[in-house]
Amino acid sequence: MTGGRRLPVVFPPETDERLSSWIARLAQFYAMTIPEFLAELGLSRRDLFDLEWRLSDGNGALIAARTGLTVETIQAMTFQEVTPDARMMIARQNRHRCPHCPAEMQRKSLALPWVFRCPVHGSDLQDATGATLPEMLGDARMAALATHARAGAAVLDAWVRGAGQGVLDVPEMLSVLTARHRRASPPSLAEQPRMSLQTRRDYHEFLTMPIIRQALTVVVPEYDEVAPVLAKPVRPGLHGLAQGSLLQGFALTVGIGRLAEDPVARAIAVLLASDVDGQGRVQEALRSWPLSLRRCISARLWRTQRDERDRRIAEKPTRRRQSHEYRRVQSHEYHSRIS
Repeated sequence: MTGGRRLPVVFPPETDERLSSWIARLAQFYAMTIPEFLAELGLSRRDLFDLEWRLSDGNGALIAARTGLTVETIQAMTFQEVTPDARMMIARQNRHRCPHCPAEMQRKSLALPWVFRCPVHGSDLQDATGATLPEMLGDARMAALATHARAGAAVLDAWVRGAGQGVLDVPEMLSVLTARHRRASPPSLAEQPRMSLQTRRDYHEFLTMPIIRQALTVVVPEYDEVAPVLAKPVRPGLHGLAQGSLLQGFALTVGIGRLAEDPVARAIAVLLASDVDGQGRVQEALRSWPLSLRRCISARLWRTQRDERDRRIAEKPTRRRQSHEYRRVQSHEYHSRIS
């Protein structure tokens, strides 16, 4: 190819395709490596993924001159709208697989951890094992969680673009969801698979392994019901969403939707389910929340605990009080008066 001229063949970008995917497809068509193709475009020694973050007008004009696309079309394939604090959420390739998309197709939406359906085909995304969320959760749970999942995704979409929604920021909610509300404990009987006595002996180390207990299982109990016991813990904070599995990302998205809907009630539920040390860790995570919310949580938590104490007292059987009145007939004299 001759430098400076328009390329003879240029593929139009697919729907929601990212810049790195489009350039990789063109480089493959011209039997060139990506660095060689970038040099042909006048972008030698530039990193392809770096262009997705910081594509200047000059670089966009160079690509537009060689491909015939407008600068606006090229910019639309980048992640320029993503804030620096949220860049860790963008994967370098599709996080999960759409069964109908070509293997080489990399879409912008599929780089986000809170997208669970293909934006083009509408099909459920698959994890590394080929499983989908409806298969893991069941249709009934998916239908029940759909509203909060959409709400959580809307909050995350606004946050990643710097718009923000509500009184709580995403990092503040994730710090609570991933807080350890109880001490680590081995799998309970409900979490253990059914196995024979000999199998239990063989897997004694697994059955006695402490598992981290996080507030996510309180806010999203549906996740606690279906997640494999060893895969329940998620990484703390933003890393839990950025590096989590398909099921973990969905649970965190639902958790964000529920916290955004009613942060006070959800926080109280976590505190009531926590042990003494766990309450301290949850309270530490709540320190980043606005003072007005923390005051509401403290007041309602005190009333809830008071009402629970009163209820328990009322449910206790009243003990029959012993009479201290002097008995006219003593027990040792009673039998002698029986005729």
